[in-house]
Amino acid sequence: MGGLSVLTKRGLAALVVGVVGLAWSTAQAEPTKIRIAWSVAPAQLAPILYDPPGVAKNHGKTYVLETTRHTGSSNTLTALATGELDIAPMTFNVFAPAILNAQMTDLRIIADEIRDGIGEYATNQYMVLKDSPIKKVEDLKGKVMAMNGIGGGQDIFMRVMLRKHGLEYPRDYTIIESNFPAMRAMLVEKKADLVVGVKPFTEDPRFKSAARTLFTQKEAVGESDMLFLTARKGFLEKNRAAVVDFLEDYVRVTRWYIDPANQKEAIAIVSKFTKAPPEQLGWIFTKGDFYRDPNGRPDVGQIQKSMDMLKDFSFIKTHLDVQKYTDLSLLDEAAKRVK
Repeated sequence: MGGLSVLTKRGLAALVVGVVGLAWSTAQAEPTKIRIAWSVAPAQLAPILYDPPGVAKNHGKTYVLETTRHTGSSNTLTALATGELDIAPMTFNVFAPAILNAQMTDLRIIADEIRDGIGEYATNQYMVLKDSPIKKVEDLKGKVMAMNGIGGGQDIFMRVMLRKHGLEYPRDYTIIESNFPAMRAMLVEKKADLVVGVKPFTEDPRFKSAARTLFTQKEAVGESDMLFLTARKGFLEKNRAAVVDFLEDYVRVTRWYIDPANQKEAIAIVSKFTKAPPEQLGWIFTKGDFYRDPNGRPDVGQIQKSMDMLKDFSFIKTHLDVQKYTDLSLLDEAAKRVK
């Protein structure tokens, strides 16, 4: 009746400490959730990153990846800004305004996805009808161009090419917006005189039979880094170990997909995911596809060049130093683990 004995109290205290320690240990063992966006596969590997068996070493152990499809970089940026995403693929034309206009100065480039026109690899095409009287860039004066977004990457690159030939927007031509899957119809139905053609849509036999290439993105601006992965500084600092583990897996899987020895298996994975017939996918992860760096490293110089184009066309008001908003230290740490 006089209360608990000293021994009993000590036993309870030890039990409490043990329970707290077990809970802390369990919490520590929980994999970190990393939320990442994607728009188009297989250009973006996120939704098929773990399909190659046994390649990713860390997924499910130190982190788990949660993938969400977004229609493009603008929507992805909004989700990143509101805390709905942790890692976001981004294009240069969205990255710069995010920092300069939306004041997301904690945004960092951490890895690469795809580049256009590297060596013999694929480049986006600017296309007209096969029987069109448009034979050279100067013939586009007074014509209608269909782009996937005014101020987007393909729009900027087109304007660079037309400016080289003395044509300026809006003085000399009109731009309308259309999504990539509708570009063939825009051309065939003569709603536009020129459209931007990107894979996989340009692989459609109907597109090939109706259109021809007037010029390419590479002819307009040279090699360009089209898409790269970004994250906010606070997230990287808080979850550095998990992000490094993710990037290690990202590099391993990228190398697996671009290895010619895995081509047949890769086609089967992409066909199952996209529902596209395997016979239409022979170009993926070859030189008929966009270039992927085997170490996942972005070309900061190419990104800077594209940023400078934004200023030249008055889409941003001031110069942006890309290096200041790039952190490849996590990728470097991850790459050292990959043999």
